[in-house]
Amino acid sequence: MAAAKIKKGDTVVILSGKDKGKTGEVTRAFPKDGKVVVAGVNIATRHKKPSQANPQGGLEKLEAPMHVSKVAIADPKTGKPTRVRFEEKDGKKVRVAVKSGETISG
Repeated sequence: MAAAKIKKGDTVVILSGKDKGKTGEVTRAFPKDGKVVVAGVNIATRHKKPSQANPQGGLEKLEAPMHVSKVAIADPKTGKPTRVRFEEKDGKKVRVAVKSGETISG
């Protein structure tokens, strides 16, 4: 299995779509589907019928998963989008930002 370039807790920049340019934190990752959920981005509205749990019903806004190719890791130094490279440091495999060479935590 390939190592994940984008993980839960990473700060990412949106590269395309209605939220292009926005930055947010990955709250969930679905490696098998190649999708991620980013906080405050790609908001989908669902119309909910009144139920026992929610007698009012109404509109429910929630973050929808988006394809991992639409996001890029934010460089720890500049905050701009960067690609990720894997390097061996002290016998450990770590993620490194290609633009700045900074190690990405996580």
